[in-house]
Amino acid sequence: MSDRNSCDAYLSANKQRFQDELFELLRIPSVSTLPEHAPDLCRAAEFVASKLRVAGLENVAVIPTDKHPLIYGDWLHASGAPTVLCYGHYDVQPAEPLEEWKSPPFEPTIRDGSVYARGAADDKGQLYIHIKAVEALHAVRGDLPLNIKFLIEGEEEVGGESISAYLAANREKLEADAALISDTSMYAPGLPSLDIGLRGMIYQEWEASGPAQDLHSGMYGGAAPNAVFGLVELLAKCKSADGVCQIPGFYDDVEPPAREEKESWERLPFSETDYLENEVGSSRLTGEPGYSVMERTWARPTFEVHGIGGGFTGPGAKTVIPAKAYAKVSMRLVPNQDPQKLLEAIERFVADNTPAGIRIRIRQMYASPASMVSPDNPFIQKAAAALTETFGAQTVFTRCGGSIPIVGEFLEELGIPTVLMGFGLPDDSLHGPNEKFLLENFQMGIRAVVNFFESLAPA
Repeated sequence: MSDRNSCDAYLSANKQRFQDELFELLRIPSVSTLPEHAPDLCRAAEFVASKLRVAGLENVAVIPTDKHPLIYGDWLHASGAPTVLCYGHYDVQPAEPLEEWKSPPFEPTIRDGSVYARGAADDKGQLYIHIKAVEALHAVRGDLPLNIKFLIEGEEEVGGESISAYLAANREKLEADAALISDTSMYAPGLPSLDIGLRGMIYQEWEASGPAQDLHSGMYGGAAPNAVFGLVELLAKCKSADGVCQIPGFYDDVEPPAREEKESWERLPFSETDYLENEVGSSRLTGEPGYSVMERTWARPTFEVHGIGGGFTGPGAKTVIPAKAYAKVSMRLVPNQDPQKLLEAIERFVADNTPAGIRIRIRQMYASPASMVSPDNPFIQKAAAALTETFGAQTVFTRCGGSIPIVGEFLEELGIPTVLMGFGLPDDSLHGPNEKFLLENFQMGIRAVVNFFESLAPA
């Protein structure tokens, strides 16, 4: 029996076990933003490390950090073959609001062929695809057709500070020819996709201060500055009513997509009506005039407000003039935009536009540039061929409107491109209630990664 047939047989024979193991990982509430879940994150890290060992990886280690553990493992015995660095994260977003889940978020439940659980698609299910692909190859061959390194973190959802520090301090150890990440989505069911572009991001908290303390609005209203209103007034100046950012210089360095890329997007099976009704769920779409939905979400920078707090928000009435208010804001960046240059522009804008009597403190949380990989890159070409072979449909090249900061760091620190081979779907509800992952894509994803790894073996 050939290696290919043997691998197919192994995947088929172990299909249920792979799914059961994934469900075991999904049951661990590894919420990285909540301190009370620190023991769960350690438990998830140990679980993943144990499965790396079962897969045949060597030098597997759970590495303590100031926050949540990193996991490393490798197999480096394929002489003359390239080295691929596999990345993923085992931490997840909080599950709230719990009342909107149809089944408990940390009790995996199958409905209509998908598993519903927090972390199912982001990123436990997709991370586990890599591990099981290596296991299958190692079990059938007794070795691997390429050299493999794994670097897995537990802080992706809270900024990834630990992995950034580890990457900078361990360049030689992490040296590779390319990275592989499965933390993105296919464009549509059955349509294999490779994301060749990611937007970068600046994330900040703006804190507004007005009076020294909350004041009685009857006694001081009309004279004392209101921190909440002052912050809202500043935020309203950041973007026009039609969605154009008003920060000077914001669009100066934006590099538009090439004509060929825009033409390829026009050929994708996209319906703006379906997108509005089934994904966005609002009465209309918004954004910069003159750009398509794909341009606005993939190739244009944005300014968004994620939350505002301050003043009295409890039940009943309390007429205070708030002393403090805050807002969480982000800017998504596109190729050629420099985060440092924009940070300086934001500071100038805030200083020039803060209302009288209000002081604004900007708390920088993280910043990362956008990234692009040429579709002609040999690793991208091999990945595209592997996906086409597995799914029986021509692979499409897309961009992702989201940000994966580690992609830019792999390029900056290691000088390597990243293959973004995602198996999620657009309606997987990442970060929201009822997150899901199509189980067929989980199994097909393993097969696709096996095909990709086999294609990298020396001729």
